[in-house]
Amino acid sequence: MSMLLPPVLVVDDEKNMRLSLEKMLSDEGYAVRSVESAEAALELLEREEFFLVITDARLGGMSGYEFLAKVKSHWPQLPVLMITAYATPKQAVEAIKAGAIDYLPKPFAPEELLHAVGRCAERHRLLQENVALKTRALELYRLDQIIGETPKMRELRQLIQTVAPTDARVLILGESGTGKELVAGALHYHSNRRHANYVKINCAAIPDTLLESELFGHEKGAFTGAVKQKPGRVEEADGGTIFLDEIADMSKPLQAKLLRFLEDGTFTRVGGTQELRVNVRVIAATNRDIIRAIQEGQFREDLFHRLNVVQIHLPPLRERGQDILLLAEHFLKFYAETLRKRVKGFTPAAKQKLLAHTWPGNVRELRNVIERALILETTDQIQASSLPDFHIESRLRQAAHEGLVGTKPLEEALADFERSLITSALEQAGYSLTKAAELLKISRHALRYRMQRLNITLPVDTTDAEDAD
Repeated sequence: MSMLLPPVLVVDDEKNMRLSLEKMLSDEGYAVRSVESAEAALELLEREEFFLVITDARLGGMSGYEFLAKVKSHWPQLPVLMITAYATPKQAVEAIKAGAIDYLPKPFAPEELLHAVGRCAERHRLLQENVALKTRALELYRLDQIIGETPKMRELRQLIQTVAPTDARVLILGESGTGKELVAGALHYHSNRRHANYVKINCAAIPDTLLESELFGHEKGAFTGAVKQKPGRVEEADGGTIFLDEIADMSKPLQAKLLRFLEDGTFTRVGGTQELRVNVRVIAATNRDIIRAIQEGQFREDLFHRLNVVQIHLPPLRERGQDILLLAEHFLKFYAETLRKRVKGFTPAAKQKLLAHTWPGNVRELRNVIERALILETTDQIQASSLPDFHIESRLRQAAHEGLVGTKPLEEALADFERSLITSALEQAGYSLTKAAELLKISRHALRYRMQRLNITLPVDTTDAEDAD
């Protein structure tokens, strides 16, 4: 396992010590490179990767302490182990303060050295695993993970490609479950900050009394339970991106502090007096009607303008037509692999049922529905019977319409209400267009026209003889 590591670099002007260290480390399976001067070591560090440097404190030419300072300046994450035959407690303290990971006086037992090297090897492996995990996590935010071929979704992907490389603030608006977090992640993944931290905070999930501390950190003794200093998430995101989800749920006093932070990147920890500064890109999102929140005095208009440099509005799933089936196939493939089920697709009736539902929970609801269907399904295709009846979801849709007055323009509200009536009729009629038209007291031709206008689409292969043109 050790051979998977980069080599150890040994720097010592005594040939016998170099050979001794090389043999000791090689016998334990470590690759080793050795040089006799700090100058040669610096040249080697420019060209090759090492997981540890072992250096003598006294070298001909540049001293080990000067070499340590240069390594910490150019390769701050590279651990340096210092050894010396002239050890004093004062020198040990100085070496540790200067950045050495350990300090061993000569002569030392081989076990002491190998223990220190082993700790550095484990540290390197953990760092590499962390980088790999972060990379895999970010892979979820690739642009091709934003599924959809409707014009709005194609425009969305193009907008992300255009905006992501900039440091512009972005405000993402859309109903719950439309994929706001996915878009925020894609903006970070395709930005120049992708190798730095991507920090997410759900402002609605953290009590308001704790949100300021979570965001900006606190000093020891700032409040009951603050037993030590705690850096905030904005410090964790320094050089990277912070995503503030459900920003409209943030209190007005904290909005004022966030506004100041957005002006110049400065902030003060809770209970502190020192002004700190970070370089962070801010992306915010909300599922609330932000303009209404401003009008009702719940959200600061000046903060809205600060965040709203680029605005992205995500369409609800009910307006995305055949994207419903594309997403369903995507989730089917994912969960079939996860659950180890050999389910290859959907029956025509199942497709019709998916397209007829209005999805008040949007993409999140669809994902859960597909996972549930795969768990229940015993054949090689998802049957309509494996999908829910959507009775509770229909009641949610009706409740949403009851509180609709004053939240949407009249034309949009009427379209939503008409869409709801038609989809409910289709569900009651078993997705027969003729029967649904009879329930609605309109002709089948009029029903088809309204479905087309409202983007309520049915797959061609679900049209039976009764409903054929």
